[in-house]
Amino acid sequence: MFQYGKASLEDLEKIWNKDIQNNINDKRYIKWKEEFINANKNKDIITFVVLDNDDPIGQISLILNKKNLNVSCKDLLCGPNIANMATFRIEKQYENQGHISKLVKIAEDYAKKLNIKYLTIGVEAKESRTLSIYLHWGYTNFVTSIIDDGELILFYQKEI
Repeated sequence: MFQYGKASLEDLEKIWNKDIQNNINDKRYIKWKEEFINANKNKDIITFVVLDNDDPIGQISLILNKKNLNVSCKDLLCGPNIANMATFRIEKQYENQGHISKLVKIAEDYAKKLNIKYLTIGVEAKESRTLSIYLHWGYTNFVTSIIDDGELILFYQKEI
């Protein structure tokens, strides 16, 4: 039985412990875990999860404070009435089952309650399948593009 909702601190611990284990040689994950969990505690980031028997198997984060964005165009992606959705993750065996779509809807509804008017989303240009999904969800207003770690990232916006 799957459950969807706002991540608890326990959920965040489990998510990041998995990430650390999957990236055992990359010590940055330990630092990122602390920063991410603190940002959730401070409500600068709100993370939503899908649980399978209390085990987080997917997530989306709503970034409410631009200080938590590590891109040059952060002022276009996050502000007083704009938030950014990021950290879209789902474990491989749960892909293509609609879990991320459900989390997007939950995040959009939550953002509306916070009087957010626009949500932004980024996608690597080479990820055409992902881009088509984002366009299908209504993220059709092109905002900007950047080069990040050699990859072209496209940002789109949706009025909610």
